Amino acid sequence: MIKTEDKALLENKGISEEKVNLQLAAFAAGFPFLELEAAACIDNGGIFAPDEELRRGFLEIWEAYAANPENKVVKFVPASGAASRMFKDLYSFLDAPYDMPTTDFEKTFFEHLPDAPFLKDLDETLTCLHGKTSAQLMTEGKGKAIVAALLGGEGMNYGKLPKGLLKFHRYETEARTPFEEHLAEGAHYAKDGEGRVSVHFTVSPEHRNLFETLAEAKAEAFGKELGAKFDISFSEQKSSTDTIAVNADNTPFRQADGSLFFRPGGHGALIENLNDIDADVVFIKNIDNVVPDRLKDDTVTYKKLIAGVLVSLQARAFAYLEELDGGNVSEERLQEMLTFLETDLHCKSMAARAWKGLELMDYLYCKLNRPMRVCGMVRNVGEPGGGPFLAYNPDGTVSLQILESNQIDMADAAKKTMFEQGTHFNPVDLVCGLKNFEGERFDLPEYVDPATGFISNKSKDGKELKALELPGLWNGAMSDWNTIFVEVPLSTFNPVKTVNDLFREQHR
Repeated sequence: MIKTEDKALLENKGISEEKVNLQLAAFAAGFPFLELEAAACIDNGGIFAPDEELRRGFLEIWEAYAANPENKVVKFVPASGAASRMFKDLYSFLDAPYDMPTTDFEKTFFEHLPDAPFLKDLDETLTCLHGKTSAQLMTEGKGKAIVAALLGGEGMNYGKLPKGLLKFHRYETEARTPFEEHLAEGAHYAKDGEGRVSVHFTVSPEHRNLFETLAEAKAEAFGKELGAKFDISFSEQKSSTDTIAVNADNTPFRQADGSLFFRPGGHGALIENLNDIDADVVFIKNIDNVVPDRLKDDTVTYKKLIAGVLVSLQARAFAYLEELDGGNVSEERLQEMLTFLETDLHCKSMAARAWKGLELMDYLYCKLNRPMRVCGMVRNVGEPGGGPFLAYNPDGTVSLQILESNQIDMADAAKKTMFEQGTHFNPVDLVCGLKNFEGERFDLPEYVDPATGFISNKSKDGKELKALELPGLWNGAMSDWNTIFVEVPLSTFNPVKTVNDLFREQHR
């Protein structure tokens, strides 16, 4: 299937022929559904809901950890990709046979347009293009001209820019992008003992210069305002993580010129970017989940809280690992460690309770000596997305996992019920410990479950194809981590999925 002329392309992308063959085999075999024990919830202990006293304690633990100059903290924000889906309904409006708002979505957009955070830029653009503002064009029945100026390349080009560069929030003297909001937010919980705030964004190659220009323009002013020194860095999804596309019969899809066609492997590819970061603790949050300053308090508090949970559990695990590494651990102490693993880290094995001595020591060392993450979970209010589950692993253990619906056999009534009746869902609110008890970085790709990708149907140049998504960053890519779920309030989850979300109270 791989021809001699394909090898130059593979070499250029950094993809081995062996990896391509493994991907082709995955298309042919498909991916198995995960076996579930239960949806994680507060009642079964899968989700931790600390009381006020415990919350104060975890906040103090984090403040002390962050203040120590020896601890390096980074905030990691996936910010790649254009925001075109955010404007799907407005693109439909441009294609519609009418010129003024007709659908409920369109009416909402134009009704609230005077409050839009990007209004000033839009009116300046419209004045240049048409000599009139949005309000004047609306009185003339020219709604499409307004939308075209917002989305099109001759105007503001919002349809092709990434979310991180769009104006999301209006303040008295400025309007901020999500990029700027993440800097402001990070200064409140990710500042280290030397006043440095390290923020890393993954971006698309075509947008990197725009991000770097914005960073250069804003970092110093934000730093003075927030008493911080910003260390802003960028990376791009590696071409070596692209996946081959195939035809319906699982043979390689070839473009008109005969070359193989590769697609980005999804956000799971970013495990490579995360792996390149030299930090003790890394916060992960999506680019569009930000709020203006007046609403940041809950977000800041609970970011510190889950970080405090992480470093406190990590400290206990490290202490146990030091003992295991030294050997000569009593059976009583081994049972204490096993209880910690099962109760606090929620990793259980039916067989482990019968093990003793070296067999139990090896098991505990293996399970404790892994990357650790604490994930905020919010109450389920019908939002789409993954959820927290207790799932079986390939080695027979049961642990906490974040699963998407496509990883669950919805034809199985019991599994479908678990998914639908889950009390919480995943807002992508993580804090991760990336080093072991000896201060060495874990090799994160070693902790990916390759059997947790999925296959989707796409098209290219009018031809149907099948695409392979790598195990998701917070799904299969972190499958073999120690995972803890903590309940956080819904006020910490405010994503912008459509342009009209910007008119919700949380973004005004």
